[in-house]
Amino acid sequence: MARIAFVFPGQGSQSVGMGKALAAASPAAAAVFAEADRALDAPVSGLAWDGPADELDLTVNAQPALLATSIAYLAALRERWSGLDIEAPQPAFAAGHSMGQYSALVAADAISLADGVRLVRERGRHMQASGAGREGRMAAVIGLDDVFLPKLVADASEHGTIGVANRNSPGQIVLSGERAAIEASLQIAKDLGARRAIELPVSVAAHSPLMAEAAEGMRKVLAGIEFHDPHPPLLANADARPIETAEAARAELVDHLTTGVDWVAAVERMMEEDVSEFLEVGPGRVLTGLIKRINPDIGAIATDDPAAPDRLFVPYADRPTPATA
Repeated sequence: MARIAFVFPGQGSQSVGMGKALAAASPAAAAVFAEADRALDAPVSGLAWDGPADELDLTVNAQPALLATSIAYLAALRERWSGLDIEAPQPAFAAGHSMGQYSALVAADAISLADGVRLVRERGRHMQASGAGREGRMAAVIGLDDVFLPKLVADASEHGTIGVANRNSPGQIVLSGERAAIEASLQIAKDLGARRAIELPVSVAAHSPLMAEAAEGMRKVLAGIEFHDPHPPLLANADARPIETAEAARAELVDHLTTGVDWVAAVERMMEEDVSEFLEVGPGRVLTGLIKRINPDIGAIATDDPAAPDRLFVPYADRPTPATA
């Protein structure tokens, strides 16, 4: 029997309308959005469902809206499994991509939903303010062999602070740092053989040393939040080490602001632990696509189904559930 992991998307997976049909069809999903709205004293559900897109895409709005939507998908799945008299699968791991770590921690009962949405809003505020005056930027590099990454970073570093923010799949990375270094990296990457190198439409240098102020700010915020040991364990964004205690979870949410997200290492670590099926819980299919590029033979399922009236795909409805941890 297969072992399963739940994976949760990060910022960039948001879109206007996410979760709206789901909440209309699922009382459990609707309850999640209602709780998120109460926790923030603001209509995060309205932004997720009706936009406008430019407001939803703001970091301080996108992150709580994504977290609420991801947990709404999880609640709807559990509700549907219960209605079908299917034993809900117990994952061996939960893993989040960047901000998705907060969704994973809520799913693993390490933090409450209310604390989760409040924390990611604070995270967005601190990220936007961090590195003021240093013009943080990010760029995607596609089709460059990993062997050239050290030279890419070293050469671009001559122009300013820069590093690998995301290692998403073989041949797909995101760089983060100061504007001059990011601009220089575009041509350097192409000279090294990259198929594409493009600057991303963001105004912060996420997962870079420019987030040091944000990390310190979040350290203080997180000190006042109640954490529990996550069940199942998570994997750290930077190096895929297991996160099994409350204090390790708290530290992860500080550390990952200034370090990169090695999604390849996380997926490979879970496969080494005999996970053979990944369930992307939340809007979109970004992680499902990345996982299939990391290993085309692995099972990867997205819960977001554009063809379904409620946008929900219910796995295991017609077959036995995977083995638990």
